[in-house]
Amino acid sequence: MNSATEVFQPLREDDPQTVAGYRLAARLGAGGMGRVYLSHTPGGRPVAIKVVRPELAEDPAFRRRFRREVEAARRVRGAYTAELIDADVDGTPPWLATVYVPGPSLSEAVARRGPLPVPAVLWLVAGVAEALEVIHGAGIVHRDLKPSNVLLAADGPRVIDFGISLASDTTSPTATGSAIGTPQFMAPEQALAGGTTAATDVFALGQTAAFAALGEPLYGDGPSVSVLFRIVHSAPDLSRLPESLRPLIARCLAADPEDRATPAEIVAWCRQRLGKDADAGGGPAVWREVAGPEPVVPAPLPHPTSVHTRALAREAAPMAWQPPATPPLTPEERRRRRRRTALIAGVVVTVSAVLLTGLTWKLMDAADRARERSAAAATSSGPASGGKATGSAGAGGSGGSGGSGGSARSASSAPKASKPPAPFPYPQVWLDEKTSIGIKDPVKRQDRTGDIRLDCEKNSCELVSDTSVIVQLFADPGTGNLDTCGLLTKPATQHKLPLAASAPGTEICVRHPSGDIALLVIQTKSVVRLPDLPGWITADMTVWRAA
Repeated sequence: MNSATEVFQPLREDDPQTVAGYRLAARLGAGGMGRVYLSHTPGGRPVAIKVVRPELAEDPAFRRRFRREVEAARRVRGAYTAELIDADVDGTPPWLATVYVPGPSLSEAVARRGPLPVPAVLWLVAGVAEALEVIHGAGIVHRDLKPSNVLLAADGPRVIDFGISLASDTTSPTATGSAIGTPQFMAPEQALAGGTTAATDVFALGQTAAFAALGEPLYGDGPSVSVLFRIVHSAPDLSRLPESLRPLIARCLAADPEDRATPAEIVAWCRQRLGKDADAGGGPAVWREVAGPEPVVPAPLPHPTSVHTRALAREAAPMAWQPPATPPLTPEERRRRRRRTALIAGVVVTVSAVLLTGLTWKLMDAADRARERSAAAATSSGPASGGKATGSAGAGGSGGSGGSGGSARSASSAPKASKPPAPFPYPQVWLDEKTSIGIKDPVKRQDRTGDIRLDCEKNSCELVSDTSVIVQLFADPGTGNLDTCGLLTKPATQHKLPLAASAPGTEICVRHPSGDIALLVIQTKSVVRLPDLPGWITADMTVWRAA
């Protein structure tokens, strides 16, 4: 992916043109958390700006986590990370900007050229391990280290995307016990929804290194639940790896976190195997072969043309066309022009006075007619109300007339402007075969009484509802919203949705009979049922009440 047309996508109609003064030049991608755009600093340095999804931005809990993420990322400064340079956690919506890294991800490079040679794998592992030293030194566990989160720049790898990283001194947001990460690169303790430590990232580094050397995940592909089962219960098959890499990867993939190598030990091991090349700086030549030529980054967008540009241009170009000069007026011509101006002004004043007088009489006449109608209404309603009006006034302790009551009724019956329903976000909702999700509060239920359940009776799971219709969106991630879901679910009749083909990031619309509409964005899932491993999914849910 080195062509600018592949890396840099044009902005779409629903994309902003600017974010907090950053003029957006292209779209880089989209995910469950938000969209990523290319922009530039005032000095012209390319940056990647991630803008949070609006429905997540409305959630105070998400904003608190996002604030922790930004504060933690500010502490990370390393040669092999994409540095955070700007952010606004209180913005509408929140956003952050990191240094743009020109180069493909490891997953893209392997897909294009196949497995990496051993020297390239050693340089890769050493660079990522050094990045982990910096990240862990700042008190952060990445928790989603994988080939797509490692970019291959011309001078070495860069670790990116702390979207689900966890500061080690804060409480985990996964209080429900859900596992967060990418199944093919999880550690055993992470797959079992246990605690994550720095050793969890080392296990993911071993899997990433094996992917670079093999061209495919070490634990294989297939349903997530099958991969997780192998990670938890099987020893990795290292026989297909180059022999010189097996000892290092075996240390990284130890089942017991205490037995895994530290990032510092990994860097030392790789430098020893690289020998003289490590001191001579042989890395860039390896990366040029693996990553290919850098993509041509679009230039910064010009600022809007100033309103004074035309005048300045005429001053700067004296030879440009100028209107012919008009001869000076004679004294008699000036007197005639002054008399004509005075006459016109007098006519304007006279006409304005006539119009103002007519308007005043119309307003006074309208006010008189309004008072007459109000008095007539009060007179006609008094006898008809009889004792009810008197009793009502007495009960209220007020001697107010029937006319005031009529005014109150008129005011209360006046139509009110309708406001669009507000979104209520519920991030990281857990759903398995023993729980359910309610569109109405409470949303998270520890029984099967909610509106949405997960049924896994046919070896593969599906979403089921007795009350609501369910529709999957087949579009780019991030396109789901109230209007889209309302349009698609209105004619829908299906109450089941198989999940076998639903990848992370899949968006699902749900309409409740009450009119409430929900949008589910799948984050992780295990929907192929095996013995001892029931099905489950985690999803970010947004609900619009009475939509």
